[in-house]
Amino acid sequence: MAWLLWRPWQCWEQALTAQARLRSSLCSLWEWNPVGSFIANPCKQVSQIKYASAHGVQMMTFDSEVELMKVARSHDNAKLVLRIATDDSKAVCRLSVKFGATLKSSRLLLERAKELGLDIIGVSFHVGSGCTDPATYTQAIADARYVFDMGAELGYNMTLLDIGGGFPGSDDSKLKFEEITAVINPALDKYFPVDCGVRIIAEPGRFYVASAYTLAVNIIAKKVNMKEQSGSDDEDDGASDRTLMYYVNDGVYGSFNCILFDHAHVTPIVHKKPKPDERMYPCSIWGPTCDGLDRVVELCPLPDRQVGDWLLFENMGAYTVAASSTFNGFQKPDIHYVLSRSAWQCMQQIHAQGMPALVEEQSPGNMPGHCGCGSTLELPAKPCATSVST
Repeated sequence: MAWLLWRPWQCWEQALTAQARLRSSLCSLWEWNPVGSFIANPCKQVSQIKYASAHGVQMMTFDSEVELMKVARSHDNAKLVLRIATDDSKAVCRLSVKFGATLKSSRLLLERAKELGLDIIGVSFHVGSGCTDPATYTQAIADARYVFDMGAELGYNMTLLDIGGGFPGSDDSKLKFEEITAVINPALDKYFPVDCGVRIIAEPGRFYVASAYTLAVNIIAKKVNMKEQSGSDDEDDGASDRTLMYYVNDGVYGSFNCILFDHAHVTPIVHKKPKPDERMYPCSIWGPTCDGLDRVVELCPLPDRQVGDWLLFENMGAYTVAASSTFNGFQKPDIHYVLSRSAWQCMQQIHAQGMPALVEEQSPGNMPGHCGCGSTLELPAKPCATSVST
């Protein structure tokens, strides 16, 4: 599940993707309202549409006539959002190859929806994750305005624009979040000014969790490879011809699936800080499974480490453990939450009293350091010795 944040950043909504399971625990914690939920997948099973209808979830996306027909037959009161295609050629993870209607087909879909008596309330798009050209957002917002105008001609009163997600959430991104917002905000002001009656939402899941945790992997095996050089008169210990292969307890079938599916590039950090004069070796890092494809890092400089030592990988929050498997019998890593006592106390207050009122565009410097509420939970004095991820 992803969380949608409204502009001007005052209200939360929930986006349901795939199986729209409405958890009672989530309802009680976040005061969940099915009317404000949004199924962002344009291609849904009929059973999912019926389930949404039965539980009061109305808003959902579509991008084809077939989807319109399914909704018309299976939902009593759908509020539809037309997903349009974008030029995502500059994105790392392209989505418009799979989803989105062209501007030409958008008019045909709007006309067909009118014939079926369906209500179209807005437009959505996604420029792809890891977009490297901020101008893509400007064009997508302009295209959305064009579709809004087409809808108005056909009698629709559209009031919702979803500008998608894929926003960077770590400092090592090629395009910074601030660079993207510097383009998005003027485009929204131009095509969807604040007083136009259109609600702007986004899908900032990656932005929030990209740096959510650091993955700690344990070296479970090691291999030393020596390059054979016949006839060499160099007198050294042979270290310059040595390459190391480290095998760790997580790989591309687990948390590092982001390497295969999300085009991620990960960089290891040694847990034991190397000495200033410690020799570095060309190394490769491999996952624990029997598959030769299970390679985490092809080549990187690392010091000589032993079985039982730890390597750390930062910014491993987005699309990692969420898509991991237990292939070859290897289990998913344990997750240990590490936070300050004041942050924990704040979470306890939210759980007991609900979310505090959000202040629009409040700077971090003005946010309270803690919530001023005591907690009955005793925090451990020492970190868990078996932590795999934090």
